[in-house]
Amino acid sequence: MPTVLKDAMRPLGAEEPSMARAVVRSLGGFSLGLSLATAYGLLELLVEGQSPWGCLVGTLTLAAFLSLGMGFSRQVRVTVLLLLPQAFSKQGRTLMLVAAFGLVLQGPCANTLRNFTQASEAVACGAELALNQTAEMLERAKQPLVSALNKIKAIAQKAKEVADRVRKFFRSIMDGVKHVARALRNVWYWLLHIGDVCNSELGNPYLKCARVFDDAKDSCMKVIPQAYHLCYVLMPFKLVLCGLASVVQVFCIIPKYIQPFLRKTIGTPVQKLINRLRQEFEFNVTATHYFSVDLNASQSLSQVALDLREAVSMKLYRVREALALMGYTTPLLLVFLYLQALFYRYCYLNWDSYDNIYITSRFLRMEAVRSAAGLPTVLPLSAHEARHYIRPGSIFMSRWEQIFYLLAIFHLIRHLLLVLLLVFLDYAVFWVLDLARHQLQGEVVARSPVLVSITVEGNGYAGKIYRDLVSAFDVLQQGNVTILSRRCLLRPSEPNTTGYVLIGIMYGLCFFITLFGSYVSRLRRVICASYYPSREQARISYLYNVLLSRRTSLLANLNRAVRRRAADQGHVSALQVLARRCSCLAPFIDRFWQHQAYCLGCGQPQDEGGSENFVSCSTPACRGLFCPTCFRLLDNTCSVCASPLSYQGELDLELRSYCGNGSKKRWAGPSPRSPALSSVTWTRNRVLG
Repeated sequence: MPTVLKDAMRPLGAEEPSMARAVVRSLGGFSLGLSLATAYGLLELLVEGQSPWGCLVGTLTLAAFLSLGMGFSRQVRVTVLLLLPQAFSKQGRTLMLVAAFGLVLQGPCANTLRNFTQASEAVACGAELALNQTAEMLERAKQPLVSALNKIKAIAQKAKEVADRVRKFFRSIMDGVKHVARALRNVWYWLLHIGDVCNSELGNPYLKCARVFDDAKDSCMKVIPQAYHLCYVLMPFKLVLCGLASVVQVFCIIPKYIQPFLRKTIGTPVQKLINRLRQEFEFNVTATHYFSVDLNASQSLSQVALDLREAVSMKLYRVREALALMGYTTPLLLVFLYLQALFYRYCYLNWDSYDNIYITSRFLRMEAVRSAAGLPTVLPLSAHEARHYIRPGSIFMSRWEQIFYLLAIFHLIRHLLLVLLLVFLDYAVFWVLDLARHQLQGEVVARSPVLVSITVEGNGYAGKIYRDLVSAFDVLQQGNVTILSRRCLLRPSEPNTTGYVLIGIMYGLCFFITLFGSYVSRLRRVICASYYPSREQARISYLYNVLLSRRTSLLANLNRAVRRRAADQGHVSALQVLARRCSCLAPFIDRFWQHQAYCLGCGQPQDEGGSENFVSCSTPACRGLFCPTCFRLLDNTCSVCASPLSYQGELDLELRSYCGNGSKKRWAGPSPRSPALSSVTWTRNRVLG
């Protein structure tokens, strides 16, 4: 297996360009870098709609990197040239779809969100208009009650003024009555308490006088107890003098008899008269009014409108952030493609098997040289190898390319369906809102159809109140209610036709990449081969050796498969096994089941490949039957009986017929009688021993 040759080991005479070519390449790379940077700036400014300053900074930075890098760096030049076909690879197609979907999000989706925002603002404006109209109606409905309340308050104020004057008048009368009552009360208290005052001041005169004489007698008896009978001399004086003091007691006893008479005949009637007089001057003036308006709501209409707008904004916040990030898809796309180009260059220089499936002109030259030298060759390829290894300029694809091609088409169709749905949603929302705008573009004002007038006659307080109530109801009837206003007119945003054209171009480019991306991606190997020819030669040698090693192992596997199928009596179905086990079922199975021959090597049915192309063993008792591919690999030797499959004349006929019929699937290689085939046959016979 050849070793990996690095870029530094390439031959100087074959790969080092001259000074003139180096200058031309540098100038070309410098100009190409400036052109790519200018195209990027125009794309960002005119298509993406970015700010001019941001586009200027990004374009200058990219121009400095691309122009200087492609002008003076061979690695940067290779990477940038790889970036162009890299855009047609699977990753480039995915990023292109992401960029196109970003335009969809910035165009139809953003316009749909803008229309929803306009609708929410119109709803909020309608809610505010309803709030204002409701407040105005409440004010008008409140006017009759307010007028009545004002009149009632005015009457109450007048009554209060009259009551204040009456209160002052009666207060003066009550003050005079209270003064007379106070004088009578003082006389009454003097008459009521004169006896108590007399008794408290004078006491009982007789008892006080008798107490003095008794005390004198007791003192005398204590002094002269032997002549105590002399002390009784004071008793006559006691009787005479104390009898005179009892006359004064009459003045303290008389009020006790007068008090009940005065209380019964004067005090109680006077008190009742005063209370009655007080009650005559007591009165109450009460004015009561009730006014209650209940509006049961957790929030006001303005708050509801504000909450509605905030809720819509919160729901659309993340979507707006995602739309803002989609504006940077182009720089991210370029960075990712550049990294992919670096990765391809690294894999090309270090991994022999990476993207090494092409039969190039150098491969064919190596095949011709080996054929002329009598060495084993690999062409023509087998059917299995032809599905994996292709020519770079062939319109046919390898097996993996076909699988990725179908997956890419399915992925693109899914994207197109999603984009069509979003575009349809944008047009549908705009159409509905525009229809609503067309139907509601007028102004509707509700007016009272009949005006009722009421005349109130009279000049009293009740008449004034009724007249104010009637005038308030007249104001209420004359008010107008605005149901639909131009201030809340819905103004939907029209879809951008230019954006749709750009989206169509982007998805058309994605469709082109999906159809022809596999062919354009093959240019990556051509670019790397032109810059690293020694590395390309090493990769071709690796591919050639891989095919040769597979041919050797393929022959051994084919011989084992032929022996196994021969031991198993060929390709046997389950019904045939059942017929061999049960002899009674054999006639029925043989009648409905037709025996079909198969190749002992690969198991291919004889009717698919054509019976004229199959080769059978020349031995009469041998069951060897082989397709043209297995026949060529077995080198005209039956693996069952080890005898030649056919004579040389039949062999030439079969091989010519095979080459003529198989030219659609394989490239023309050396003839079966060429030295290459002989060398391969000799080598295989020697290996098999």
